[in-house]
Amino acid sequence: MSSFITLDGLSYKTPEGRGLFDNLTLAFGAERTGLVGRNGVGKTTLLRLMLGELPPASGTVSTRGRVGVLRQALAPPEGSSLADVLGVAEPLARLERIAAGRGDETDFAEADWSLEARLEAALAQVGLAGVDLARPAASLSGGQATRAALAGVLVQEPDIVLLDEPTNNLDVGARALVADFLAGWKGGAVVVSHDRALLRQMDRIVELSGLGAKIYGGGYDLYAERKAEEEGAAVRDLEQAERAMARVGREAQAAREKKAKRDAAGRRFAAKGSEPKILLGAQAERAENSAGRENMLAARLRDEAAADLAEAQKRVERLRLLDFELPSSRLPAGKSALVFDEVGFAYPDAAPLFSGLSFRLTGPERLAVTGANGTGKSTLIRLATGELAPTSGRIELGARSALLDQQTAMLRQDETLIEAFQRLNPGAGANAAYAALARFLFRNVAAEKTVASLSGGERLRAALACVLMAELPPQLLILDEPTNHLDLDSIAAIEAALRGYDGAILVVSHDPDFLQAIGVEREIELGAG
Repeated sequence: MSSFITLDGLSYKTPEGRGLFDNLTLAFGAERTGLVGRNGVGKTTLLRLMLGELPPASGTVSTRGRVGVLRQALAPPEGSSLADVLGVAEPLARLERIAAGRGDETDFAEADWSLEARLEAALAQVGLAGVDLARPAASLSGGQATRAALAGVLVQEPDIVLLDEPTNNLDVGARALVADFLAGWKGGAVVVSHDRALLRQMDRIVELSGLGAKIYGGGYDLYAERKAEEEGAAVRDLEQAERAMARVGREAQAAREKKAKRDAAGRRFAAKGSEPKILLGAQAERAENSAGRENMLAARLRDEAAADLAEAQKRVERLRLLDFELPSSRLPAGKSALVFDEVGFAYPDAAPLFSGLSFRLTGPERLAVTGANGTGKSTLIRLATGELAPTSGRIELGARSALLDQQTAMLRQDETLIEAFQRLNPGAGANAAYAALARFLFRNVAAEKTVASLSGGERLRAALACVLMAELPPQLLILDEPTNHLDLDSIAAIEAALRGYDGAILVVSHDPDFLQAIGVEREIELGAG
């Protein structure tokens, strides 16, 4: 299969001089490729290199055919129209000038004569047939904006399309639009995403890391299975390296004891004085040379075993997720953690977001709030925390609670993790703070990082450590889209931590895999009528 995009020996460094890729060679043809990797590894940068928006430090990017792009949803510029969102405002204006008899030589030379027919077909395909192209972009709903962005790609008729986190911040309906688009796509696609449902549609997964790129055939589930096998192999290698290190230690000790016995025997023999001194000197020299060779061999074996052990420990540390017992929240099984009783809310001079909303969160229940964007999910979270008061009805918070939002606002940019933990848990000493953070994989000097230096996944993990390892842990965790902007490893680590939490959870999330992984038992869908 011929490739639409070929990377040959590609290298790139950030403006700060940090190397992201070195001698990277990959090819992308008429298959759907999911591009995954930890945040900061350079996934979006790689897309920009493929689009020619950044120059490589070395190597080449070769393209064949047309390359389209669907970027993360961005707010349209003020005053822009639907035609601007579609990227067809100027070519349509050119055709209009020609039709009105006002076109010049440049208009005729650059006219896209099939544009109107392609545009009509693209809009019909995404469910926007007959829409007014002059409509202000700001008036589009989230779903309409997604449809328009997809239509913009279809109009280009690219051979391969690059998608950068296409489902971030989208509700379930808009996510389904992107999934349907990819399911029916016949060309090539490169998808940067942590959306596991979307990654299941891929023909292969390419994982970027500091070591380069590793290709896994199939979609997300096969990739996850292979990763689990690799983790198992890494653990076995670590156990083998630990046994080898122990064996080298035992053999070295046995050699030392054997040498000590020979030396003692030699000293006793020399003390008898029955052999010439020159012979005794030769025997001593041979013994010294033999001991030197043995010591060198033992040191080499010890260094090799130590290096193997260090590498095995590093591999397991990269793969290891949070797996430990959290302190109990001590939330009784029958206690009401949160009650909404006929709650209604409306912002001033606006229509009610909801009314008559009633639910009860009892004991260690896990409840998800879902619904399309704009139906009031974040408002419900603010009501639950007491930040907002309902316009009607009653809200009762019956348990210690903590809010973790996407921005982890409880953490301050300029403080270290140790400082953050002790500020949020004033009774904790330094040793307790280090121990608590270590259980969330912030060990030793990692606990002294500043909040500003952390990735999104690290920030959420640090916030969880600060609240879950408190002397009195919260009995109700309130989570607002916790997996947005996190990579797959970070999501898995957060899921592992929350699975071990025995309190109640109220969560807003569009990620069904996440909800299943943390044991959500029921959902409330806002705006469902």
